[in-house]
Parts: sequence; structure tokens; C-alpha cells
Amino acid sequence: MAKVALITGAARRIGAEIARTLHQHGFRILLHCRRSTLEANELAAELNQQREDSARVLVANLNSPPAVRELAAAAQAAWGYVDVLVNNASSFYSTPLANATDDDWDALLHSNLRAPFLLIQALADTLRERHGAVVNMIDVYAEKPLQEHSLYCIAKAGLAMLTRSLARELGPDVRINGISPGAILWPEAGQGNQQDILDATALGRCGTPADIAGAVAWLALDAPYVTGQILAVDGGRSLSFHGG
Repeated sequence: MAKVALITGAARRIGAEIARTLHQHGFRILLHCRRSTLEANELAAELNQQREDSARVLVANLNSPPAVRELAAAAQAAWGYVDVLVNNASSFYSTPLANATDDDWDALLHSNLRAPFLLIQALADTLRERHGAVVNMIDVYAEKPLQEHSLYCIAKAGLAMLTRSLARELGPDVRINGISPGAILWPEAGQGNQQDILDATALGRCGTPADIAGAVAWLALDAPYVTGQILAVDGGRSLSFHGG
């Protein structure tokens, strides 16, 4: 019986690479998206062409707690169980202190922290039954803050603690780990300090989505004695990290 993975934010970029990688490992894939339905459906078609009925698309707004709970229910109903949850979806933008609003709190805290909590909560029973795993996508900025991104950093720091605390609460049946990517893909809106970031990276280059996807696969499948850990996949940037 094939394992099932739910991946949030799976239509594009790193999420899509994670989906392809787990699919290559024999998983059935539940591709969550919010707005990128065209890309999600194209990816599902690609995966289903490789293996019939091995990918489905689920649409949900992670800023809405009821929608997150409905997403969890739909995920479990798709094939009857979930083995792996990858909390990859994330909102990212600057929130200078003077300009931060209640809406910014909702947008950044819901998608980056509350939605992962609610999904784990709703899927805990099936994950226990399947001795499953959760992988949370965190960030190097959970530990070293990025200037004028306090709400994002707060949310990711919370996700790091969620990873550790729920690893204790759901063990021994469910393993929960995190990944902190470094420079993998630049934000689509651009990032002005790219060279500074690369200069602060021991390997002196960007990583690739495949680096993250490989780490997800390892934590999900090949690390039975690893839980409550946050793996930095950052080319050594955290060794000499400076904000920015």
C-alpha cells in the first residue's frame, strides 16, 4: 500500500520539487495550493502520467482555520490515511515596526505557524496509526532575525518550537523534524543583498530545490531515530551568519 504525503504550497518552486522527489520514492502525493491551481494541476497531471492516480490537488486558504481543518479532512479522505505531512507553504514580506498591522499578523502568523499546528492537530490520529512523520520548513531567520521582518521571524521561531514540543508530545509514534533552508531560490520579488548572502555562505553558492527535497525525503523515510531536530540546509551560512 503506497504511502501518502500531503505537501502544502506544492504547486511551484521548492514545494513542487519535494512533491516530485517523494513521488519518485513511491508516494501518492496530495498537492496543496491556494492560488497556483494551474501549476498544481499541471504537476498532478505530470505525476499521474508517470503513475496512475498518484497525485491529487487540494485547494485551501491557510489563513483560515476552518479551511485548514477542511484541508486536513480532505487529505485523509483522499486515500484513507496520511503518512507524511510537509508544511512547506509560507508567506514572506517585510513588516517594519512602524507599519505592521493586524492583517500582517494574521497573514504571517497563520500561514507560517498556525496552519502547521492545525494540520498536525487534525492529522495526529492518522499519523499515529501510520507511524508517520512531519517535516516543517523553517528558516535560518528563526534564530538570526532579518531586518524589518519581525513578524515573519517570530512565526518561524514559533514553528521551530512547535517542531520540538510536538515531537515530544507525539512520540514515539510520530516523528516531527524541521529544515532551515539557506539561499536556495531568491524571492520572486527580488533580493538586493544576494552577494552578501553568498559571501556569508561557507560553500559560496546557492543551493537547489533538490537539496531541500532530498533532506525532506531523508527525514521522512530514512531517519527513524531522528525527531525534534532542525536540519540547516544552508551551505554553511549559519556558521558565519549575519542578518540581512
